[in-house]
Amino acid sequence: MNIASDPKSIPASSILSPEANQMAALAAEAGVLTVDLDAIVANWRKLEKTAVPAECAAVIKANAYGCGAEPVARALAGAGCKTFFVATLSEARVVRAALPSVAIYVLDGFFQNTGESYAKIDVRPVIGDLNELAEWDVFCRRSGWEGGTAIHIDTGMNRLGLTLAEAQAIIPRINAGDHGITLVMSHLACAETLNHPLNARQLATFREIASLFSGVPASLANSSGVFLGAPFQFDLVRPGAALYGVNPTPEADNPMLPVIEVKARIVQIRNLEKGDTVGYGSTWTARRPTRLAIVSAGYADGYFRAGSSNDGTRGAEVMVAGKRCPIAGRISMDLIAVDVTDFEKNAVRRGHMVTLLGEGITVDELAHHFGTIGYEVLTSLGSRYARIYKGGVTPVAPTASEPAPVAAAPAAAEATPATTDTPPAGPAPTATTPA
Repeated sequence: MNIASDPKSIPASSILSPEANQMAALAAEAGVLTVDLDAIVANWRKLEKTAVPAECAAVIKANAYGCGAEPVARALAGAGCKTFFVATLSEARVVRAALPSVAIYVLDGFFQNTGESYAKIDVRPVIGDLNELAEWDVFCRRSGWEGGTAIHIDTGMNRLGLTLAEAQAIIPRINAGDHGITLVMSHLACAETLNHPLNARQLATFREIASLFSGVPASLANSSGVFLGAPFQFDLVRPGAALYGVNPTPEADNPMLPVIEVKARIVQIRNLEKGDTVGYGSTWTARRPTRLAIVSAGYADGYFRAGSSNDGTRGAEVMVAGKRCPIAGRISMDLIAVDVTDFEKNAVRRGHMVTLLGEGITVDELAHHFGTIGYEVLTSLGSRYARIYKGGVTPVAPTASEPAPVAAAPAAAEATPATTDTPPAGPAPTATTPA
């Protein structure tokens, strides 16, 4: 369970217990990102139950929205997920290496001379252009490949997809049989807004065109679309952000469990006099004698500068020893100043961890402070955090895109020290090298 690329290379005399090794490794890290795989599985099962009898796939593009494509894919496959969507062929390679037998669709389409790459790992392009379809056909005829493809039809997003006229033009191909199309799909533009008129228009358009693809499974619903009801669910639903805790129903309470926790370390405590200013631009002024905790995270770690505060505007908050505390001044690349004046003098000290995401601070709350959406928050989480996976994680081989978990063990929240400068030992979660 030692955190090393080759545990066999470590002399036996230097091997620590799992708990000691865990804390020794994390003590060197400025920040820790914890992914609750059990929560991701629970979210998938809730979506699956909501969509019955439709199949529930999983969108794990962008490294599973920043959560780690390999461990997330393994956890979901273990729960019964059989179909996965990624954005690019390189993402598909990562998932295929982890899961040899599931169906994998590549959303960004097919490019000429890439057919061999698709066939080699047995993944399916999502084709949304007649030129792509022609190139795919040429490859399949020449190679004999029968791996299948999805057809994407634009019903109102005006992004990717065949036009309705183009889709209708290939119906004779469907009627002729042996067409190689395994899915027909479209994408909702406004599903998060329950009564948006475009939802009904897209549904009617897709229902009509999909009915012409006789015998081909159909898919329309994304995360929010799952909650628009049975008419939107067709044969397969494609949730993404909801799996990772983003609220798919922003007009109501979030039905999904939180998945991510991010902590960062206090590197210094500073005392200010009334009237002192803080950070770049001197935009925040102490209105009283103030104590600041300087925290080792910033916009390079995905904690956006837009969450800053100034003398007229309150910014984001973090959790310090179980209490919400406001950010003071501008967030910089590597550091955040947090006002901890209201704590007893020794309650908050150098080396303690504060929570940037978690303990009631949701990804949607952070997105609000950052002026964006939860998707961007998750996919912007930086590479400098040590990663911990909670749940039954099977060790996987490292890839070029992501270090792999080295050990698997039941996870527990990291304890926050109360009176010392170094974190105390505690239960050992599954840890990886920084991701």
